[in-house]
Amino acid sequence: MPNTSTRPKRGRRNRRVPREDPARNELVSRSLESAQQCLFNQDYGTAFVHYLLVLNLAPVLKDFASESFRFTLFKWADELDSLGRIQDLFDCYEQALELFPTDEVIINSMGEHLFRMGFRDEAAGHFHKALKLKPDYPEAKENFYRVANWLVERWHFLMLNDRRRNHKYQQAIQKAVEGGCNTVLDIGTGTGILGVSLVVTETVDAGLFGEGIIESLIHAWNHLLLPPQSTQDPSRPPSQTGRVIPAGATVFGMAVQCLEIRRHHRLCVSEVGGLATAAAGELHSPVSCSSEDDSTEPYTTERLSRLPGGYTPLTEPFNALDIDFNNVQELEGLCSREVSRVRLPVTGEGLLDALAVWFQLHLDQESSLSTGPKEDTCWEQAIYPVQTPHNFPLRPGDELIVEISCRDAYLRLCSVAVARDGREFCLDDCLDPDKPRNNPGPSGNPNPSLNAEAELCSALACLGTEQSSGPRDYTMLECAEMALLNNQPYHDSFRRALAKLITNLKDARSVQGPSQGEGLEVMPLTDPPSGPMDPGPDPFYVLDVSEGFSVLSLMAASQGQVKAYSSVEKTQHQAVLRRLARANGVPEEALEFWLNQVEDEQAVLQRPSREKLWSAIILDCVETCGLVRQKLMEKATLARCLLEDGGQIFPERIVVYGMLVESDTLLLESAVQGQEPTLGFNIAPFINQFTVPVHVFLDLSTLQCRHLSDSVELFILDLMNTNANYTNRDVKVQASASGRVTAVPFWYQIHLNEEISVSTFNQDSHWKQAAVVLHQPLAVREGDWVRLNGKKNVSYTGPTKCICKHQFIFTNERQT
Repeated sequence: MPNTSTRPKRGRRNRRVPREDPARNELVSRSLESAQQCLFNQDYGTAFVHYLLVLNLAPVLKDFASESFRFTLFKWADELDSLGRIQDLFDCYEQALELFPTDEVIINSMGEHLFRMGFRDEAAGHFHKALKLKPDYPEAKENFYRVANWLVERWHFLMLNDRRRNHKYQQAIQKAVEGGCNTVLDIGTGTGILGVSLVVTETVDAGLFGEGIIESLIHAWNHLLLPPQSTQDPSRPPSQTGRVIPAGATVFGMAVQCLEIRRHHRLCVSEVGGLATAAAGELHSPVSCSSEDDSTEPYTTERLSRLPGGYTPLTEPFNALDIDFNNVQELEGLCSREVSRVRLPVTGEGLLDALAVWFQLHLDQESSLSTGPKEDTCWEQAIYPVQTPHNFPLRPGDELIVEISCRDAYLRLCSVAVARDGREFCLDDCLDPDKPRNNPGPSGNPNPSLNAEAELCSALACLGTEQSSGPRDYTMLECAEMALLNNQPYHDSFRRALAKLITNLKDARSVQGPSQGEGLEVMPLTDPPSGPMDPGPDPFYVLDVSEGFSVLSLMAASQGQVKAYSSVEKTQHQAVLRRLARANGVPEEALEFWLNQVEDEQAVLQRPSREKLWSAIILDCVETCGLVRQKLMEKATLARCLLEDGGQIFPERIVVYGMLVESDTLLLESAVQGQEPTLGFNIAPFINQFTVPVHVFLDLSTLQCRHLSDSVELFILDLMNTNANYTNRDVKVQASASGRVTAVPFWYQIHLNEEISVSTFNQDSHWKQAAVVLHQPLAVREGDWVRLNGKKNVSYTGPTKCICKHQFIFTNERQT
């Protein structure tokens, strides 16, 4: 009987060689050619469609076209993002992942778009998947660490490691449960480890009310809880009454002098890089306790014990507020309370910079927690900075008048006046009453021609018993922008470096002889021109692409024969620079705002005009948090191509320094420590998945740590000479003391040229420092050597485009 099975016999070759389809091959060839031509013409949408057709018809070309396809996808996705075509954007990524389902670069890029749009959970999933596909993929690592910081902020680890806080809460809960409470309502207790069988909440921030505890408790009392214990019926058992832990709080405050707070919230200098700042008007940070602008936060937070330079108390701590969380009528009436005034005797001499606020959290009648500046606690203190444009020195015998309110469920404290010798001085309206307002002469010194009578009249003019009648006119800068503006060594260094460059370029031109355009009207930079400069020699073109508010372009323009372009974007900030230019004698046409003249913000690095090149390009290289900015080397590569002969990028190079330290503080902020469960819950394995190795926004000068080595040079980033860079470097560091290496803090020496540099680690710096925290501490003895390895990772995003990303990977070995 014949075998009717269609299955071939074992070992039989049954492959059918596909026939060539000339029409199909022709379509693939033409589509591939069209895709490449569209890519060359920057028509990314059409190029993407052609690549989809090619790779679907001829999967064999995937390896050949993968990099070009990625590059096209990313460019087209950026265009769709800028146009708000979000659904089309993700449709493109889905089509790409059908072709390349295990491509970690595409998966990571899709996660980046999700993260920017606020879908952080979904973004974390994509970054995690990319890391599973390629565990050593640096971009995915960096992105996962970034999203982990959003999903689980570092204070969660501090709170979970705060054994005193956890134990106090546990005691209060156990006592309530033993007293008969047998139901649970958990409101915002973070990871939930505090919830056993009771109403428990910890929705309190440094300013007590900032996380919405008042609104939450009012809703809970009105809709979710049993009635509170009544004095009219004390016999009702605890199981039939509602109760909140914590039971209430007492808020304390204190006036302080602190230079670190002052320089982050108001202008402290009269001159920046050779520019007088008086014409800038009133500048301060977006932190205000006044009722004029509801969009600003009334306070910021700081850990007073870690502030560089410390602080000086000017008053004794005072009781600002008491609140009972078990009294719903008191909670409901809090926001409608009238503004109260307290008069605080001044006990110390100094400048009034802020009110520092903390609280004592009453868990029950016997147990409490304090968040005061002298306590070892996971909480910071709330800071209400003084935003008046003038310094006001206090002295013993004065009385500081403070207004306290709870509008918008925010606790607001505002220093409004000082009482001295029976008179009240409104802080908004006057300077030191002992020093009359004198107009400074050209040298900056008070005018000596004022006689005693004029001085007395000037002092009396400052007196006021009421606040100003209308809102003050001011310009708002971010705290980091304000600290940068107050950083005089930084601006003085840039001024000298710019002056040297311009002098060298002028000397070079004089040797070469007059340029073709010298003595003629300057070629217009835009079409239509914003206004011709005066006839004269060709100017030197300087571009400042600093992030946020920057006066570096104006400093360049003040050198003379310079056409400076600023990337300052906000209209208010541009107005400040224009006022400063007029006041400092800088011609109006010498300063332009570059983003007003380019359609695409990504194209900010381009020629000032077709015929011209930049004499200097100023790059913002280091983020305030203490990390090198992303895509820095890509920008530097592009900037070098746009420089004239003898032109320069500022800075020209960056040297990274670091040291070995032992710091329990950094360990407590990085992961749940120890092997024992937290209050009986084995939470560490779950939350420690969100640990990140790099900690930012550190103040190394006040960080609680032991230095285990001297500082050493770790890495160099040369922005003017690519050949001077390296991709991998081993550094051997000798331990100067015995201990456990838990972290490697690092900072930067920013070299503007060969002679002039600024450090991100000094008392005037507006930058913070960062640190790599070791996964496992390394025990060392004095004299041991530790090897640190720094790597510069290079990734390709297109057929001809290379992006250099820098990551410092510290591997350590103890070598005796």
